[in-house]
Amino acid sequence: MNRSTLMLVACLLGTAGPALAQTVPESPVIVTSGEAEVKKAPDRAWVSINAESRAKEPKKAQQANADAMAAVLSTLKAAGIAEEAIRTMAFDLQPEFDYTDGRRTLRGYVARNSIEVRVDEVSRVGEVLAAAVGSGATSVGGLRFDLKDRVAAEREALRLAVVDARTRAEAAATGAGMKVDRVVKIEDHRAPPQEPRPMMEMRMQMQASAAAPEVPVAAGTISIRAMVTLTAAIK
Repeated sequence: MNRSTLMLVACLLGTAGPALAQTVPESPVIVTSGEAEVKKAPDRAWVSINAESRAKEPKKAQQANADAMAAVLSTLKAAGIAEEAIRTMAFDLQPEFDYTDGRRTLRGYVARNSIEVRVDEVSRVGEVLAAAVGSGATSVGGLRFDLKDRVAAEREALRLAVVDARTRAEAAATGAGMKVDRVVKIEDHRAPPQEPRPMMEMRMQMQASAAAPEVPVAAGTISIRAMVTLTAAIK
C-alpha cells in the first residue's frame, strides 16, 4: 500500500470515528406520581395536667402547688402510669395584683405546674383525666392521639404509594402501545417530622374538691399519607 492510499484510509477512519463513538439513544421514560393514605386507630395518647395554687406569700403558694402536684403524681402512679411516661412541661411563680383607682396592690402569688402524661391505653384516657382532677389538678387539656408504631404505618403508606405510581405508569405505557421495562428512580416526598397533631382539643376547669366524673373520649382515627414520584423506562 503506497503513501497516498494510507493517507486516504486515515482520513476515512477519522471521519467515521465520531459517528461510531456516539452512544445508543437511551430508552424513553415515563414519570408518574403516586399517593396513598393509611388510617389507623390510635393506641397512645398524651394529655396536659395542670395544678394552680395561690397564697399571700410566694413560699406558701409554691408549697401548696408542690403538695397538689405531688398528690396528682401519686394518683397517676397508683393508676399504673409509669414514671417515664410523665414529664414536667412548665413551672412558674408570679405575683398577682389588684388595680383600684389607678393604684396597684399586691394580692398574692400564684404558682403553676404543668405536666404531660402519656397514656398507652387509649381506653383509659377518661379514667386518667378524672383521677388527675379528683386528686388536685385544676385543669387538663391538650389531649392528642398517636400511634406507638408510627414508622410501620408510614412504611405501609409509602409501599402503597409506590404501587399506585407503578400502576399509573403501566396504564400510561399501555395507552401508548408500550410497556414498562424497569423502574429507573423513585423519589419519596417525605414531609418534615412533626409532633403528633391534636386529634381533639379539650380543656376542663374544675375545683380540686369537686367530683370528677370520667370523661368520655372518642379517639377517632389517624391518617398517615405518603407521596412519591416514579420514573420508569418503557419499551
